[in-house]
Amino acid sequence: MADETRLGVDVGGTFTDVALLTRDDELVTAKVPSTDDQSVGVIEGIEKACAEAGISPADVDAFTHAMTVSVNALLEDDGAKTALVTTAGFRDVLEIGRQARPDLYDVTATKPDPLVPRRRRFEVEERATVDGIQRAVEPDAVADLADRIRDSGAESVAVSLLHAYQHPENERVVAEVLRDQLDVPISVSHEVLAEFREFERTSTTAVDAYVTPAIDAYLGRLEARADSLGVPEPRIMQANGGIAPTKTVREHAVTTTMSGPAAGVVGAAETSTADGLDGLVTFDMGGTSSDVSLVRDGDVERTTDTEINGRPIKTPMVDVETVGAGGGSIAWVDAGNALRVGPRSSGAQPGPACYGRGGTEPTVTDANVVLGYIGGSSALGGELSLDASAADDALSSLAADADLADSLEAARGVYRVANANMARAIRSVTVERGLDPRGFGLVAFGGAGPMHAAALAESLGMETVVVPRACGVLSAYGLLAADEKHDSVRTFRTALDSLDAAAVETAYDDLADEVLADVAAPESAVVRRAADLRYVGQSFELTVPVGDAFDAVAVERRFHEAHESAYGYRLSDAVELVNIRATAVVARESPSVAFRGGTDARTGTRDAFFGTGFHETPVYDRDRIEPETDMSGPAILEQDESTVVVPPGWHGTVRADGTLVLTAGGDDE
Repeated sequence: MADETRLGVDVGGTFTDVALLTRDDELVTAKVPSTDDQSVGVIEGIEKACAEAGISPADVDAFTHAMTVSVNALLEDDGAKTALVTTAGFRDVLEIGRQARPDLYDVTATKPDPLVPRRRRFEVEERATVDGIQRAVEPDAVADLADRIRDSGAESVAVSLLHAYQHPENERVVAEVLRDQLDVPISVSHEVLAEFREFERTSTTAVDAYVTPAIDAYLGRLEARADSLGVPEPRIMQANGGIAPTKTVREHAVTTTMSGPAAGVVGAAETSTADGLDGLVTFDMGGTSSDVSLVRDGDVERTTDTEINGRPIKTPMVDVETVGAGGGSIAWVDAGNALRVGPRSSGAQPGPACYGRGGTEPTVTDANVVLGYIGGSSALGGELSLDASAADDALSSLAADADLADSLEAARGVYRVANANMARAIRSVTVERGLDPRGFGLVAFGGAGPMHAAALAESLGMETVVVPRACGVLSAYGLLAADEKHDSVRTFRTALDSLDAAAVETAYDDLADEVLADVAAPESAVVRRAADLRYVGQSFELTVPVGDAFDAVAVERRFHEAHESAYGYRLSDAVELVNIRATAVVARESPSVAFRGGTDARTGTRDAFFGTGFHETPVYDRDRIEPETDMSGPAILEQDESTVVVPPGWHGTVRADGTLVLTAGGDDE
């Protein structure tokens, strides 16, 4: 029995997903269309889930939330009017960047415009080096600068001074004056990312400033609506796979950039095991895009090297590869008469043609209707009855544009192209990193993921597909399981063979104090330590774990092993410590979910296309399938939030918790 009623709500591009776990360990899920003001859809989802559970929203004890506010602002260039304050002579660092072209062989490729236009980049006379402050900043000069920033119409300010990661004294003065003079958010680089590399530090700070007003306004609306409903103040999923209070998130808005995808990976790791496998590939196919990540040794893979819409972000986050192929992705014909899918999406309004809401463009979901994977008995989100004739009309129009025979041939093409797009994403996190996907299991979730998973796995030689019970809302389920996490980093460059162990321990203690300051109950937190290292002369680092005491010999050995794993070789060169990292983790009790299944799970049959023709395929209500049930493909398992397609040649087993495990090589019916 659970000691609290937990609520998780994840906002996607098309649907808002809800997972509610009662004190009786009953899991209730719900889906509602996402709304322009995401907080409206969140409240609608909460009310729907609570009504289905037979409880009042006021009975909820813990509310965790993931949203797309910050990433949408970046993708749509719809953030705040941001100003940048930097050292004199360095106002163009965002524009110069690394002088790397987006595509080496594309002479027409262009970089995105800087988040901060040149007219809102301001210089201040000051200078710091790695050794200390050479020229102190003048507070009066900063006060004069504040007037110019105010006149520019800036809605937020990013402050990034040269070498402030090492000596932040001047930045502190600038921030203090600006916070006193201006009534807008101020993001300061040594508070956002105390790490060297000026471009990435400035870019990350600018992103934080760019999205902070949107995050602050959204959380304000959500808190007000949640309070009127009697729901507790939400805790927010961060991109690092951990949750944090709204106060912390408001102060570090950049940490929310991959909030939703991170929750999905956490949910996949929580509900799936990699017994007998090298690890898990998580595959989240929603309405707008598909997200792919890895789980190895039970841990979610994380990275500190990410770009969103061409803007580098160096804060820790779950390592997710995203491709613009989802259920709502629109199929089209390019100038060379080739069939393409995405990245443009039909969204929730009007949605795919089969939604019956006025959409006419062909989508992946419409293709699945024509192929028979979704039928008249399906109801996406438990609300939408499908219009099969509208889907057929949309695919027929596509067939005419692509010179294909009919709607069926167009649907087959859309299905294959979408799968090829997603297979490339999986190869990017496996093959391109020296990993063989055939040794991994594929965890499929999202509203559309389980429809494509077996065919996708087959194309990659993967023999195991895991479909969690809450697959249609797994990101929301992951919010029920996520631990609280807070990260901090500091550049500490020194050769490993001449390292001052006492100085390193002191620096780690300072980082520990910093991350524990964000934890409400520090005594319940565990601080995990890590270090970024490289061979002397290399440009980039690898992160390895560090124990309770910094053992240089052990840390060097881990680095050699990590380098060989990543690049296929190790060197005898000297190793350099570059950054130290600390993460405070407050573990959360894993949710225990009751699943009993039911009787009369088979609801009928439907003609579904596999291979070269249609097969009469049994259709099941997945929620009524008893635990330990075995089945062979072809089969279709329906839930309100998702549909699972089991092709011929695949065998399925329902585990005691309702998870479906598919393996290649089952007997055909």
